Amino acid sequence: MAAENHCDFPVPPIGGLSLGGPGAPCRRCSSAPPPGAVPGKWVRLNVGGTCFLTTRQTLCRDPKSFLFRLCQADPDLDSDKDETGAYLIDRDPTYFGPVLNYLRHGKLVINKDLAEEGVLEEAEFYNITSLIKLVKDKIRERDSKISQVPVKHVYRVLQCQEEELTQMVSTMSDGWKFEQLVSIGSSYNYGNEDQAEFLCVVSKELHNTPYGTTSEPSEKAKILQERGSRM
Repeated sequence: MAAENHCDFPVPPIGGLSLGGPGAPCRRCSSAPPPGAVPGKWVRLNVGGTCFLTTRQTLCRDPKSFLFRLCQADPDLDSDKDETGAYLIDRDPTYFGPVLNYLRHGKLVINKDLAEEGVLEEAEFYNITSLIKLVKDKIRERDSKISQVPVKHVYRVLQCQEEELTQMVSTMSDGWKFEQLVSIGSSYNYGNEDQAEFLCVVSKELHNTPYGTTSEPSEKAKILQERGSRM
């Protein structure tokens, strides 16, 4: 059987009329901590419009942190409170969640839709030194995995006449780089001048991703490939 709501501080009647029916919370209890809580043990935080309820012990895990100073009523901190008595903190509540959970159980848990850099930003704002180190290590580990992804090089050998060379090189894009130019002599006479013919070697890096290699080549890349197929 569920326990009935009980208030030790009922609202006094005014003019013989009660301001609330049975079980209605009083003004003092409307923003009070959970039943059975030790007075002063629970702390309310209003972070960016979202309210968090936690214990003073949790917020005091790091004696050098902003939250520790907040609980100690540090006179250097100009901390306002909302109408419920919650400390007002103008920060992103989405990224405050991982910070608060770390203080609760000492583990870094970040949802897949959150960026590690965002959590690091909040850890640095609240000056939680152990969390700062932990998030930085996680970012380095992530970046290390990305840098270890093998890179494939694709090479193309393009055959062109001298009059086509400038246009071909100027239209290279999509990551294609000029590597080498080899003259293979003259192919035909144009008026009184010989038209030299060249082999142009170009290359491109293809980065592997968790979803495979890079996407389909663009139209300019396809033109380069078509020219290379003439060999």
